[in-house]
Amino acid sequence: MASSKSVGVVELSSVGIGYQIQDEMLKAASVDLLIARTICSGKYLIVVGGLVSDVEAAVETGLTAADEAIIDHLVLPNVHDAVFPALGQSVTLGNEEAGALGVLETFSGTSALAAADAAAKAARVTLFRIHVAMALGGKGLVMMTGSVADVRAGMEAAADVARQRGLLVSDVVIPRPQKELFSDYL
Repeated sequence: MASSKSVGVVELSSVGIGYQIQDEMLKAASVDLLIARTICSGKYLIVVGGLVSDVEAAVETGLTAADEAIIDHLVLPNVHDAVFPALGQSVTLGNEEAGALGVLETFSGTSALAAADAAAKAARVTLFRIHVAMALGGKGLVMMTGSVADVRAGMEAAADVARQRGLLVSDVVIPRPQKELFSDYL
């Protein structure tokens, strides 16, 4: 996905309404469906990508049609390129890349995406995992690495975004983590 693209997210409290909203969003604008699935505690997550105007139109259509089923939503224009591989869990770290560890936890998968984008734009961090809501009770998780200063700056930006949304659970920076904390990624 090119840097001129945008991402839109709609998180719903109903699976059935989720399918309906997904259909309406895809019909409303020329967007790519990036993620559409059930998530923990019986919710449904829809992530679309495309040009900013198309994503805005699709999300607005979803919000209008979903009414009270909306848990969280978001439009991120010009998403940082590092978000997509981390969201797809396709990042592999080399031993030399594993520095300080930052772990951000949010109450929604949507807020985790917003926080990850803010971290990547604020500091020279490597986002290596963005986990949205599966096996986390509907929460979101962002993991990053880099120098201690960069991870602290990235975590500060990420935590600020989640805090402003009222959805921050925790933000942790481990300056010298044991390599076992990266065992799935090295």
